[in-house]
Amino acid sequence: MPVESTRRIVVITGPTAVGKTALAVEVAKQFPVRLISVDSGQVYRGLDLGTAKPSCALLKEFPHDLVNVRDIADVFSVVDFCSAAAQAISESFESGILPVLVGGTMFYISALLHGLGEVPPADQQLRYELSQQGQLLGWPRMHEKLSALDPVSAERIDRNDPQRIQRALEIYILTKGDVSVWNKKMRFLPQNILVSRFILAYSDRGLLHKRIVCRFDEMLKAGLIEEVESLMAIPGVTAELPAMKSIGYRQVLEYLRGEVDLETMRERVLSASRQLAKRQLTWSRNTAGGIWLDAADPQVNSSVSRYLEQVKYEH
Repeated sequence: MPVESTRRIVVITGPTAVGKTALAVEVAKQFPVRLISVDSGQVYRGLDLGTAKPSCALLKEFPHDLVNVRDIADVFSVVDFCSAAAQAISESFESGILPVLVGGTMFYISALLHGLGEVPPADQQLRYELSQQGQLLGWPRMHEKLSALDPVSAERIDRNDPQRIQRALEIYILTKGDVSVWNKKMRFLPQNILVSRFILAYSDRGLLHKRIVCRFDEMLKAGLIEEVESLMAIPGVTAELPAMKSIGYRQVLEYLRGEVDLETMRERVLSASRQLAKRQLTWSRNTAGGIWLDAADPQVNSSVSRYLEQVKYEH
């Protein structure tokens, strides 16, 4: 691929369980690319089955930056991601190859492409009012309100996390919905970079839900419960670590503590996964410039290849 065409980033994103990694690997088979993971769970060593992390064999053949770069007890922030991804992208440009970001952590994608900055200081009166609303309506309802106002923030916040939901609503209200007030102070990429953002999704939501079910059942058969047991045996690993609150892991922990039975745990994981997929799709619809692809289309790989063949000759 000519050097002059490598000031372009390709992003492959979409809802959970849709096949983003498989598509990225097909791209890597045909073009000189550098794959960069955009998954807040796959950064952690040991979080393998529950994050649908590519296998060791696949990673050896098609390396992904930002996979297995932190221990479970470590902190990995959005700034850490953006800084590391920006460095990988810069190295890709210098080498004349195409950086391909692949994953579904939408907040990471937004921060990398659009910037991140300081948030406004707390407003105690507003915080009190939001707290009262949360107690009255319930925090899942407040999360729905946040999803309608600020889907990017909602995508990264669990619907049962009162503190983060409250803070995100507070920020939105204080900035009057204008995230440019605070969200573009820290930039990670040069502004002249072109971005091709592919959104892989099923046109039939029922197919996505079936895929979510199949994938989680495969995780259970592969030993997800045993993986969580092993992780909890590591000194310093607790259920309160951010890594252990990922979808799948926190529900399995509830099962291991005897709080729910196996079927209830499974249903909770599937419900949380469907909710995550919904938030990811909402973010994608509300973010302009994406190229939508039907995950059920057997020609989807060819469609992406044709597009990249065309743009690689652009100057």
